[in-house]
Amino acid sequence: MSKYYLDEIDQKILYYLVKNARMPFLEIARECNVSGAAIHQRVKKMESVGIITGSRLLVKPKTLGLNVCAFIQVSLSESSHYPEVIAALKKIPEVVECHFVTGKHALLVKMFCKDNDHLMSILIDTIQHIPYIQSTETLISLDQAIERQVWVGGETESESSLKNKRQK
Repeated sequence: MSKYYLDEIDQKILYYLVKNARMPFLEIARECNVSGAAIHQRVKKMESVGIITGSRLLVKPKTLGLNVCAFIQVSLSESSHYPEVIAALKKIPEVVECHFVTGKHALLVKMFCKDNDHLMSILIDTIQHIPYIQSTETLISLDQAIERQVWVGGETESESSLKNKRQK
């Protein structure tokens, strides 16, 4: 991704699109006091430099009967075989995220299952049989307290608070 300076208008555009990816460009243009063409050009520029990678439809897993959200911490017997493990995890439809992490475990995998039996089946019959996976530790989410996109639009409250404390 090349360097790109986000000015105030770009930040506003991102703010509105993160809030509602379907918001019409003309409506965003009115909010930003610029033309619809300017919004279109700026969005295309942010896409071309990789700031915006598309928009997507969000589906609530529970509406599909996927009632268990689990995080699997995975330890590898040989970290050099990370690509093969990732390739195998990509074939499991229940896996929605996988992160290479620091700490005791090498990977953090997020998955959605119908119920605990479904989760246990995926763990025992599939994940634990992937070559180079040494061990797993499973955390089941009881509730998702926060779900949001990255912060867009300037200074966060915590940054502002920290700055005020430093100035005193």
